Amino acid sequence: MQRLAFKMKLNPDQKEVYKKRHNELWPDLKQLLRDNGVSEYSIFFDEETHTLFAFQKISGKGGSQDLANNEIVKKWWDFMADIMEVNPDNSPVSMPLEEVFYMP
Repeated sequence: MQRLAFKMKLNPDQKEVYKKRHNELWPDLKQLLRDNGVSEYSIFFDEETHTLFAFQKISGKGGSQDLANNEIVKKWWDFMADIMEVNPDNSPVSMPLEEVFYMP
């Protein structure tokens, strides 16, 4: 089991919209993530910097960040593009984070 972490940036005043959209996560997207080895996925929000911190437990070689060519994922990116920093293809601007400590 691997642990992955990355950060993204939410636009100001979009926390409640972001939470609502994720509370209503599409069942086909949730299943896609599970089918690709994502067993846990948490996202935390830093109110001061509007930074989203994401954490995933995955089995296999990749997590959600490796599903860029999937149509469901592309549709989700389009749906989320109005409330967060995105790249030209509407994927979230995302920076992987290095694990420097782990206590099992």
